[in-house]
Amino acid sequence: MDLQIALLLVQDGIVNGAIYALMALALVLVFSVTRVIFIPQGEFVAYAALAMAALQSGKLPAVLWMLLALAAITLVVEAVRQARGAEVDWRSTAVWAVVLPALAALMLLVVKPESMLLQVLAVLLLVVPMGPLVYRLAYRPLAHATVLILLIVSVALHLVMVGLGLFFFGAEGSRTTPFSEARWDIGGMTITGQSLVILGVTALLVVGMFFFFERTIVGKALRATAINRVGARLMGIPTSLSGDLSFALAALIGAVSGLLIAPVTTIYYDTGFLIGLKGFVAAIVGGLGSYPLALAGALLVGLLESFSSFWASAFKEVIVFTLIIPVLWWRSLNTHHVEDEE
Repeated sequence: MDLQIALLLVQDGIVNGAIYALMALALVLVFSVTRVIFIPQGEFVAYAALAMAALQSGKLPAVLWMLLALAAITLVVEAVRQARGAEVDWRSTAVWAVVLPALAALMLLVVKPESMLLQVLAVLLLVVPMGPLVYRLAYRPLAHATVLILLIVSVALHLVMVGLGLFFFGAEGSRTTPFSEARWDIGGMTITGQSLVILGVTALLVVGMFFFFERTIVGKALRATAINRVGARLMGIPTSLSGDLSFALAALIGAVSGLLIAPVTTIYYDTGFLIGLKGFVAAIVGGLGSYPLALAGALLVGLLESFSSFWASAFKEVIVFTLIIPVLWWRSLNTHHVEDEE
């Protein structure tokens, strides 16, 4: 290995680490607010990437029917809950189950976007509502369950979403058109415009999330829910709506990640699982509670994967996932056991 190869590996590791950072941020956000280890996070990545590829090839993303089915089932469930005497917020329900799915259907069935900007908008409208809809159907009824039960539900949901991905998109992989075709040769190292787009969008999302949580009332409410769910509810914060919003942000981050990574690697229906799992390793480095440590962990995972692919490409996945063992061992020695809170 010489300096040029090392620089190329560092560049590749940083770009991959940016995607893993987004996955880690989404996982930490969802776990902090709802105690859900959201294993299907990677499926949003695959759905968005493959839906974009379908649009660019002139096809209708069949996952639209999944979104409409989720919306219809959610409306039925909310109506049954109200009939049983539960309080239902129909305004938020209308946003997630009526307005956004209707806009997605309008974009895909009537407008049929051809420009890249409209295609990105259509994909976001298609994927983002799935987050809160999945939360309402799969997790909200178990809001008081233990973390272990919620993890089992996540595994089951992951298997269902992977199977649906195979059904809707098929087994063939796809790539999309890059957002930038630019290339620069600097010191013998080629820097692509797409890699800069990935880093730039990741930086914008990280900064945007920082200001969202630090400067907005809704963000502060989410932080309060993450710190103490019971106390937040006593202060009048609707914790169920916090779950909706956290899953919507997770779906948004997953969709953006899929749109960013699809031009640089071939995405299959099950690719999102590996991406999400590496984001989970990064989140574990941060203890599933620290955003800065999760970002640092994502960068570490990206660099470790990049250099492992050079030294031992056949074992790069094993090396990356082995990183979780010493982290868990160290945390087991330095973390006091506490009883699971509501």
